Amino acid sequence: MKKKLYSLLLVVAMAASTVACTKQSNEATNATEDTVEQSTSDTAEVENDDTADAEESKTDDASDAAKESKLDLEDGVYVVEFTTDSSMFHINEAYDNKAHLTVEDGVGTVHITLASQKIVNLYPGLAADAEKNPDGVLQPTVDDVKYDDGSSETVNGFDVPVPAIDEEFDLALIGTKGTWYDHKVKVSNPIKE
Repeated sequence: MKKKLYSLLLVVAMAASTVACTKQSNEATNATEDTVEQSTSDTAEVENDDTADAEESKTDDASDAAKESKLDLEDGVYVVEFTTDSSMFHINEAYDNKAHLTVEDGVGTVHITLASQKIVNLYPGLAADAEKNPDGVLQPTVDDVKYDDGSSETVNGFDVPVPAIDEEFDLALIGTKGTWYDHKVKVSNPIKE
């Protein structure tokens, strides 16, 4: 009888121990799940913060790019080379690819004199954007060109914003036929006058 009582107590103790262990295990599992949920939540918050930081960084990059569009030149007037990707769009032959760049507070504008009046507007950017942003379209100036042989001609000129020296940038044009075309141009070799 003592053995049975002892065995019964041992079974009860083991059962109690198992219940206690199971309870502790469930609590540990719940605690782990809570920790995982909190960790996931914290990770999501960090990822959201990282995404927000990335978006803010993109905005900062855009702002920096705008600031970087300032030219690394002293204020003043420079003779520069203005080259294009087209034989149909170029500086007037009387100027041998030369133009005048004016820099004020780090912002540059190049005045180009073209070969004729067939190019009626320019746009600093892509042709598709020119149609969407008519306020950004550059209007021509009337330039009188004197040639070496003594003759002269009236042609269109333009004041073009220059985002960088020695780097190609987009400059769209529209001619008398009414179609916008994309071109790449470059301003290089500034020599102060």
